[in-house]
Amino acid sequence: MFSNEVLFFGGFILVISVMLLLDLGVFNKKDHVVKFGEAAAWTVAWIALALAFYLVINTHGDLVHGMDNYGELETIKNKYAPHLKLIPGDFEESLELYRKNMSLEFITGYLLEYALSVDNIFVIILIFSSFGVRPKYFKKVLFWGVLGAIIMRFVFIFVGSALMQRFEWIIYIFGLLLVYQGGKIFFEGGEEEKIDPAKHPVVKFASKYLPVFPRYVHEHFFVLKKGKWLVTPLFVVVLIVEFTDLIFAVDSVPAVFSVTKDPYVVFFSNIFAIMGLRSMFFFLSNIMGLFRFLKYGLGVLLVFIGSKMLAHHYLESIGFKTVYSLYVIIGILAVSILASVIVPEKKEVEDEVLSNS
Repeated sequence: MFSNEVLFFGGFILVISVMLLLDLGVFNKKDHVVKFGEAAAWTVAWIALALAFYLVINTHGDLVHGMDNYGELETIKNKYAPHLKLIPGDFEESLELYRKNMSLEFITGYLLEYALSVDNIFVIILIFSSFGVRPKYFKKVLFWGVLGAIIMRFVFIFVGSALMQRFEWIIYIFGLLLVYQGGKIFFEGGEEEKIDPAKHPVVKFASKYLPVFPRYVHEHFFVLKKGKWLVTPLFVVVLIVEFTDLIFAVDSVPAVFSVTKDPYVVFFSNIFAIMGLRSMFFFLSNIMGLFRFLKYGLGVLLVFIGSKMLAHHYLESIGFKTVYSLYVIIGILAVSILASVIVPEKKEVEDEVLSNS
């Protein structure tokens, strides 16, 4: 009645939904400021869940597409992993190779998406600061932002996959876009970003088409005044967060497609990264200033991924493997973080000299 893909996907969504409901209803009964310790614990929990899912894919990844014989395996391989070399006539060994490749693609895509989420966090911090959102309401706004992001990513990923399967040249469009965005981030990484609330396109849209109440009303998204329901500025902030994620999805989703052509793997890696985004927001917002070179690293990362998409035929012909992408991603992130720790900001050095003089 239902295909393996539908059943596996449904089970995945069910588990994610339960985790979200637990967070909202059990661990988040009252709005509160999320402390560093709580954020760190949730960050570790989501990373642990992603690693557990990696192990599930590594041992039972074939359940996603439901391959019962060598012919079915070869069909799926040709569709989503044409670079993978199977062992003709040996279904079990070939299936093992497929599982390992699929799990490697998942963890590489997850790490890539998680890294790119850092840039999203920079912008969300600016949004909250620019719109004067109280810290105790951050978690609630991010919860609904994540929920909307899951729905948008689902549509974006599977529509994108269908287009790439039909029009292979789209991968070059994505590649050029990523190289451009990466170069832009790298060369503008040191510039201080600003958001003008009055000029934001979502604010203009809300002001024109929605009845907006002029001030915040505690944690409420809607308020009833004179028999009419109005949206509060907090709801507008949720819309802005959703809009921001949509903009970032234009970069991050194609980036993961450079790792795998399987839309289910892309979706799984995206969702685990998004689910960990909230906790990582509170974790990194406390120490963001320590990693001043991280944005430059993300720029280099996007340029690498875009270049990989542009040269994917050549790279496949010389045997460039997914694990090499994983090594490069880890290397770029490690160098940018180490550079941030080793090289102090000039401002800090100048302040120290002035204080000693």
